[in-house]
Amino acid sequence: MADRQLMRMLLVVADDVSRYTLSMTLQREGYVVDEAANSEAALGHFQQRDIDLVLADLDLPDEDGFALLRAIKQQSSDAVVILMSADADARIVVQALRAGAGDFLLMPCASDELRARVEQGMVSARSHIRRRRLLTAINQNVAQLSAELMSAVGEESPPQTNLRDVRGQSPLQGRGIRLGPFELVPGRYEVAAGGGGASLTPTEFDLLLYLAAHRERVVPCSELVREVRGYYIEEPEAREIIRPHISNLRRKLRSLDDTEMIANVRGAGYRLIEAAQAD
Repeated sequence: MADRQLMRMLLVVADDVSRYTLSMTLQREGYVVDEAANSEAALGHFQQRDIDLVLADLDLPDEDGFALLRAIKQQSSDAVVILMSADADARIVVQALRAGAGDFLLMPCASDELRARVEQGMVSARSHIRRRRLLTAINQNVAQLSAELMSAVGEESPPQTNLRDVRGQSPLQGRGIRLGPFELVPGRYEVAAGGGGASLTPTEFDLLLYLAAHRERVVPCSELVREVRGYYIEEPEAREIIRPHISNLRRKLRSLDDTEMIANVRGAGYRLIEAAQAD
């Protein structure tokens, strides 16, 4: 419940009674709920507040939910939007998912289903938040290392980049992250080296980023599960969860370059090998 109180959603429903009952259901679960009755008001809320999830009806008085979805995605590509409709046409569901909706609810639906689908959406939202924090930390580490190197050779440091911390637009969005011989591509979960490339899962990508952001220490597996997967578990169980992800990540990195990036510190966790940090 405490975790949910930190999450804010935007509920966009034209009908006053439906909006009220949905809002009360979600507030009883501990969420902070902003409300809007049309697309224009919804966009105003989204621009002014830190919204983690949007729950919107397709039938709105000014623009339909598809137009609202497109407008939100233009502002924040990783925004989590759940669309709702009383129309059971499968083509509408397919259209919504292809347009970028994270989920689709057929209304009216049971409160249990509503809560479960919203919680699933919030899990995705938390994952995006953690990923943006990781990218920001990586960017700050790279900037600091660059300044130190410039200072060491007696050259003037370049002007500091203005870091943008906007929802869905990380400081490194669309740019490669250099990590030893590897280049990581945020948003596409790709890693490249030596003219080759490999696709990572979101979990593998985030594990590598988190280890890079904390490269000066050994990171316990329970911390990796908490920060990358979003839940707490004891260290022995966490080790069993993290081990196959690290194994697959190592295999993919070794297929591109012989450099060993990740060290297993027995009984303690994992760390990024310092020798791999130099570009």
